[in-house]
Amino acid sequence: MPETTRPAVLHAEDVSVVYPGRPPVVAVDGVSVTVHAGETVALVGESGSGKSSLGRALIGMEPVAGGTIEFDGRPVVPLGLRARAARDTAMQMVFQDPSTALNPRRPVGDQVRDGIRAAARRGVDVPDLPDLFGRVGLDPGSAGRRPREFSGGQQQRLVIARALAASPRLLIADEPISSLDASTQSSVADLMRRLVAEAGAGMLFISHDLSVVRRIADRVLVMYAGRIVEQGPTEQIWAAHRHPYTRALLGAIPVPDGEGRLPRAPSEEERATWREAAAFLD
Repeated sequence: MPETTRPAVLHAEDVSVVYPGRPPVVAVDGVSVTVHAGETVALVGESGSGKSSLGRALIGMEPVAGGTIEFDGRPVVPLGLRARAARDTAMQMVFQDPSTALNPRRPVGDQVRDGIRAAARRGVDVPDLPDLFGRVGLDPGSAGRRPREFSGGQQQRLVIARALAASPRLLIADEPISSLDASTQSSVADLMRRLVAEAGAGMLFISHDLSVVRRIADRVLVMYAGRIVEQGPTEQIWAAHRHPYTRALLGAIPVPDGEGRLPRAPSEEERATWREAAAFLD
């Protein structure tokens, strides 16, 4: 389906996130993001660029200092102490650290069933627990175990299963495969993309792994120092990027030829160039 005919499940305009301090820290500086149904958009950048702050703000977990955020055409309601409205459970997030996202005292099957119940409250098709476990490569017979009985990679699969159980319209995935072993990272990322596409959902995939991003993303947003410095279709970003920071990110991808390059820390001269170019596409 052409992108112009897809409805937007997420539309954020000029969003800013500022943390208090002396001086205040501007983590996100006037960022606009749109994710369409059936589309995977990747948000890439180095640590500290503001990616996670933006992801949390988009789902209502982080207060915004400015801008607007809409999910399915209605404003995103910030999370508080009250339970999230049924409609808003169609927004789900997968966090980088699964150990903080799972309740250590509850069986993992019960926690995945939370997502199933959320889908049922919205009147959508309810996934099957054994099928969900199987899709993410876990034994359905382990549903009665506690999170501590699983490895870090298995815990992340559980978090992914719980998010998918809610039949989301929008999935925000913050470094969702970083805790998985290298042999399964691509397969799990491919699975996430396929499942959200089949459901007609949209996914914002936050990652520093550009090799995986190139496999699964329809569009790429490049973030540096709290701003989007370049964006476009994935292959355009690889073949015809314009920003020097994008060039540096792509140049740090290891090459599997026996003489591959390893990512290195950018020099102060390079960082100065990127700062000067931060408004390159304004």
